[in-house]
Amino acid sequence: MQHLSQAEWTAILLSLRVGIVATLVATPIGIALAWLLARREFWGKSLIDAVIHLPLVLPPVVTGYLLLLTFGRRGLVGEWLADHLGIVFAFRWTGAALACGIMSFPLLVRPIRLSIEAVDRRFEQAAATLGAPPWRVFWTVTLPLALPGVLAGMVLGFAKAIGEFGATITFVSNIPGETQTISAAIYTLTQVPDGDAAALRLVVISIVIAMAALVASEVFVRRATRRLHGT
Repeated sequence: MQHLSQAEWTAILLSLRVGIVATLVATPIGIALAWLLARREFWGKSLIDAVIHLPLVLPPVVTGYLLLLTFGRRGLVGEWLADHLGIVFAFRWTGAALACGIMSFPLLVRPIRLSIEAVDRRFEQAAATLGAPPWRVFWTVTLPLALPGVLAGMVLGFAKAIGEFGATITFVSNIPGETQTISAAIYTLTQVPDGDAAALRLVVISIVIAMAALVASEVFVRRATRRLHGT
């Protein structure tokens, strides 16, 4: 770690910042959509499910280009956001967080949906019978019982966001100190002479962060499961 340059530290800290923001913003949306898909039947459900998982099968560059067309400075939504709210995503770290959030969204939603589907509906029905409104049933019964899946989804989404490259570099480019995450920094270092040592250091750090996230996910899930079962 003592051999890391300032540029490498900047890329690491930016990746952590982007991953954390992307995960925190995506989680409430992911929980809402997971509950909708797990507990409701409606026309177009399969289409929504397909759209959510589309980033998994599309080339990341395609997703990044679509984000550029939509949220770019002259994009369909980006122009309005910039002119009326002063919000700019293209070529900013916030755009990197948006791209990472979208690319990791399927991995976040899936475990949460499966966890909600595993919750026994009789508990929810019992709470409703006692007079609890739907929102209270969700907050006091469904969400606590689905907590292991929520934690697993958050950590998987974070790990994916940390390693995202294709959509990010297409949407926000590779600007040192602004949008250059660990993956983009590794790509840059492989293109310059004598960059292999620095690239290898960042590769090792990426592996350590990903492994730490996965181990933390397992620990959190086990603790939450023991708490829910009273053990």
